[in-house]
Amino acid sequence: MQQSFDSQRFRQALGTFTTGVTIVTTVDAAGNDVGVTANSFNSVSLTPPMVLWSLSRTSTNMAAFLAAQHFAVHVLASNQDGLATRFARRGVDRFAGMSPARGLGGVALLEGCAARFECRTAFRYEGGDHEIFVGEVMNFEHCELEPLVFKRGRFAFAVGKGPALAAADDSRPPAADGAFEQDFLVYLLGRAYHQLYLRIKPEIARRDLGDAEYFTLSMLGVRDGRTPEELDALLAYMGLRVTQSVTGRLAELGLVKVEGTPGGAERLWLTAAGRRSLVELLAVAEAASADAERDLDPSESGLLRQLLASIIRASDSGIPHPWQE
Repeated sequence: MQQSFDSQRFRQALGTFTTGVTIVTTVDAAGNDVGVTANSFNSVSLTPPMVLWSLSRTSTNMAAFLAAQHFAVHVLASNQDGLATRFARRGVDRFAGMSPARGLGGVALLEGCAARFECRTAFRYEGGDHEIFVGEVMNFEHCELEPLVFKRGRFAFAVGKGPALAAADDSRPPAADGAFEQDFLVYLLGRAYHQLYLRIKPEIARRDLGDAEYFTLSMLGVRDGRTPEELDALLAYMGLRVTQSVTGRLAELGLVKVEGTPGGAERLWLTAAGRRSLVELLAVAEAASADAERDLDPSESGLLRQLLASIIRASDSGIPHPWQE
């Protein structure tokens, strides 16, 4: 065990404890709104209902909170990280453009939070380089929004820990030597993709399109006017090729038009019918995605996308992205 304190390492050690993120508001003696971001919030008592939070003694807002008879604690929702950053920033009008409701003592009440507690200042204690404020909760509200959390010095998602795929069916035999396990990443990603794509395939087939034609339309929907060579590079990683028969079939169906200039490359452009067909297919894909995520809360959906983006970055071998120029 380390005997002497290194403040930076101490901060890092404390950062292993995941906390919620709050904004605490009050009104100063001149009637101005004051608000700070704090992750030091905690409950104290149920009877009477009491909570606490702490503020650094170096804070320019210390005088306002020391004199305040009331304050409000807002437990931020997972989509309010921008608001948390705004109220942690120095030298800005943190309430600019806002028209907050008013609570006890005229304290500003912020909207869209996971929970909100209106408090009467009950006690104040010296806590080293911080002042600890204890409030008696007079009013509170909460909803089912997922909370914003703070871990290891950055904002994070709070998600429930569900059972692993392998644990979901204990009747499955263990993998044989040399075989992949049921939670093998490539298997999970591949199966999820194919199961989702199977939901879209009937609509693609109903329009007399193959996989290459469908994905060519999709890439044109992201950015129109690409050359066949650009489209071919985008689809190559899926084992698909944009050949003359693919572009000819799309033109024959009236979904694209092929234009070229003398001495220039041919480019494919969506027709009105092609864009309409693509919108309809996108609606089917969105429905399949929504159905697949029906058991996920918003934080889990956000985390899933963030993790998939991290995997893409880590494994990127130079495959072009659909949005690049």
